[in-house]
Amino acid sequence: MALVEREEVLASLEDMLADAVTGRGKIAIVGGPVATGKTALLNTLVEDALEHGALPLTATCSQSESGLALAVLSQILHNAPLTPEEEERTRNLLHEGARCAMSADPLADYVDQVDAHIVHALCMVLLELAERHPLMIVVDDIQHADRASQLCLAYLARRLRFAHILAIFSQSEEAWNAPSLFQTELLRQPHCRRLPLSALSREGVEIMAADIVGDDVARRFAADWHAVSGGNPLLVGALIEDHLAAADAGGAPAESEPDAGIDEIVAGDAYRQAVQSCLRRGHPLAARVARGLAVAGDPGHLDRLLDLDAGVVVQALNALHNAGLVGADLHLRHPQARAAVLADLDRHDRTDLHRRAAELAYGQGAPAAVIAEHLLAAQHNGGSWAVPILEEAARQALSEGRVEPAVDYLRLADGACTDDQRRATIKTTLVRAEWRLNPSAPAVHLDELTDAMHRGHLRGSDAVVLAKALLWHGRFDDARDVLDHLGRIGSIMDAETVAEIRAARPWLRCSYTPFLAHIPRVTDMSTQAPPSAPVIGRLEAATALAAVLTKGPHPQTLADVERILRGSRLDDMSMDAVECALLALIYGERPDLAAPWCDLFFEEAASRRAPSRQARLAALRAEISLRQGDLEGAESLAQMAVRLIPPTSWGVAVGGPLSVLLTAVTAMGRLDEAVQLVNQPVPEAMLQTRYGLHYLNARGRYHLATGDLGMALRDFQTCGELMGSWSLDSPGLVSWRTGAAEALIGMGRAERARPLLDEHVARCAPGPVRARGTGLRLTAAASEPRQRPPLLRRAADMLQASGDQYELARALADLADAYQAVGELRRARTVARQAQRIAEECEAVPLVNALTQGGPGQPAEPPRTESGPGTLSEAERRVASLAAVGYTNREIADKLYITVSTVEQHLTRIYRKLNVTRRSDLPASLEFSTSA
Repeated sequence: MALVEREEVLASLEDMLADAVTGRGKIAIVGGPVATGKTALLNTLVEDALEHGALPLTATCSQSESGLALAVLSQILHNAPLTPEEEERTRNLLHEGARCAMSADPLADYVDQVDAHIVHALCMVLLELAERHPLMIVVDDIQHADRASQLCLAYLARRLRFAHILAIFSQSEEAWNAPSLFQTELLRQPHCRRLPLSALSREGVEIMAADIVGDDVARRFAADWHAVSGGNPLLVGALIEDHLAAADAGGAPAESEPDAGIDEIVAGDAYRQAVQSCLRRGHPLAARVARGLAVAGDPGHLDRLLDLDAGVVVQALNALHNAGLVGADLHLRHPQARAAVLADLDRHDRTDLHRRAAELAYGQGAPAAVIAEHLLAAQHNGGSWAVPILEEAARQALSEGRVEPAVDYLRLADGACTDDQRRATIKTTLVRAEWRLNPSAPAVHLDELTDAMHRGHLRGSDAVVLAKALLWHGRFDDARDVLDHLGRIGSIMDAETVAEIRAARPWLRCSYTPFLAHIPRVTDMSTQAPPSAPVIGRLEAATALAAVLTKGPHPQTLADVERILRGSRLDDMSMDAVECALLALIYGERPDLAAPWCDLFFEEAASRRAPSRQARLAALRAEISLRQGDLEGAESLAQMAVRLIPPTSWGVAVGGPLSVLLTAVTAMGRLDEAVQLVNQPVPEAMLQTRYGLHYLNARGRYHLATGDLGMALRDFQTCGELMGSWSLDSPGLVSWRTGAAEALIGMGRAERARPLLDEHVARCAPGPVRARGTGLRLTAAASEPRQRPPLLRRAADMLQASGDQYELARALADLADAYQAVGELRRARTVARQAQRIAEECEAVPLVNALTQGGPGQPAEPPRTESGPGTLSEAERRVASLAAVGYTNREIADKLYITVSTVEQHLTRIYRKLNVTRRSDLPASLEFSTSA
């Protein structure tokens, strides 16, 4: 039908009304797509009827009331200004007419519904009334009128050509295209006219919007709103409402971008509700097709999906297009339209449609991702035919970084698979995928996989994955059993298993050394098939890390590591290669090289929504920051790591971020936080792993800061014993000897510290590395005063070159002390200022406080040449006097109104200045000032 816009239709109706007022009766049938403003147009005309000299009588039809005889005619006559006698007669006629209609044959034609005398009498009521008051009779949605009312209105239509009556009937697009007997009867009358109402044009949208949001906004957004709504006034109004709501919330764009896609146009709650309203008001078949389209996403084969005739589907799609819900491509115009349609769909129907869509897509050879998405939406695994489809969709999703849907596909495949060996493989893939989201999630599958291994259903390569998961969660007995199983299958290993074992050996060597003996050697096994690229990457990276820890950071090894990193991406099922390569740079004393790579992979993990990988990379980046002396950055990154995945999900690897966090807050002087970290439970099995080494070192540093030198020495020695037994005694991994030496120097046992420091320096890699610099700093602390300045200058040069600002500040603070001890006061002041500036940048509060009060204040520092009560500051004297007479740290803090941490820091400096190691050695001559 040729459509015209609202203003033209309104003008035509006003002309017809003018004719009717003068006695030339008219009939108008207004039709158009759903929600194109037919009702609003009629309401406008009704409101202006009196101004045109006509009395409006209205009725609204409803499908739910179409069985009530004469219901529509009753609405028309209800508000008619009748005399009492007319009212009584009309009431009786309606009653008698309804009775006749109720007793009539429901299959009879509508003309036989009511006695002709009753029809004539009812119509005469209106014709007589029109002689007194010109009438405008308006009936909305006439296609839903009861048949008895239609009979009366058809009778009236034939007799109002010369009456003062304008009869207006609105109808749906479906009724317009397929007229009923009633409508055919009207159209036979020469005084009847059809007025098709179209959707708004772009200009019409702009005019409508200008009345609400103003000319400027309407001009900017009219084209977008017209594109999303198809000119449907209801949808346009909803989009304007959503725009205003977004503007109030600060989320609406200032103006439309020229190349902005239709999906980016603001469409919210109002638009979704308007879409649902259009569907409910339209023909049920149109709504059904819209739902099928929302599920399938494509108009093709909707007839088969919905079990409808293809012609019916075409008609419904045309109706949806005319209603502004679908575009010229017969797709829903906006993603929010699809969301609204699906939300309005019964859950059971939605599930059934997705199931049928999956089967239909499978039969047509659609991509695996399309089929899998339908199966997932239906929560239906599809049976055995769907297993390879779901596996392929999962692999593709993982390669694209879409981990959540991949996990969902694998779970469906797991439920559909009936082959035990294939199911074990699917379960293993699921474990590796879930690991990206949360390492604790796969724990529920480990027992089942272990059982599958014992029953012979687990492939050797999958057993390696199982062993790694068990090790992470501290289930060492089970992990040992799995590794021993790999040795038992021996000659029946396939190529993939051989490659995985070769890659796992150096990985175990570096992280879980005690378990290396349980994994078989496969160097003598040959295979025709080359290993996959991810396996090669893991093998090369783990081999490089093992070389760094056992042979030192050779330049060629570090160059190989960077080559590995350049060729690595987080698009395979494991990030072990990336982690090992980064650790090789970190332990190889090149955190400066590791930092940009770590940042790059962290961003990739974030873009791929892999929180587990983000957390592991954040922990590595925290270790890098710690070794660069960025205490605040190290703390922040370590906090991020345990926030992305909670400590309980870290398993034994929690020692990584926890050790960085403990070391950082200790160095920053926040001992109240540090003690909470020390008291935090950790897996006992952690001490059998590389992570345990870092934790022992961090806890030893905490004990040094609190003055518990015996506990500190014990932690460092335990760390050294483990590293020695594992043949991983590398200063780049953990400098346990410098920690032990620091504790011994603090105890006044410099002679025992010196051999440890000599061996430490001997084991360090050549060149200006961090470990060598810290070793030289402590070697100076164990030397005679005159020997210290040159040693400390070399230490400072090395630490500056290594990039560790915190250790550089400590070395400069010691150098300032050394200059002061030999009487070079000017140099001492200059170096102390440098040390203080760097310490402040590092947020190393205890070191800053020590420098501002005349000394570095670290427990391991040698005593100054000046000692005795006279060298104490007033604050230190107050603390010392209370400690000397037996007050505890908490009691001293309460009495002096300071924190326990401050008391501990004062005591550390007091012990150094007085050359004592415990409070019982404090001189009794100290007197407490009551003014304190």
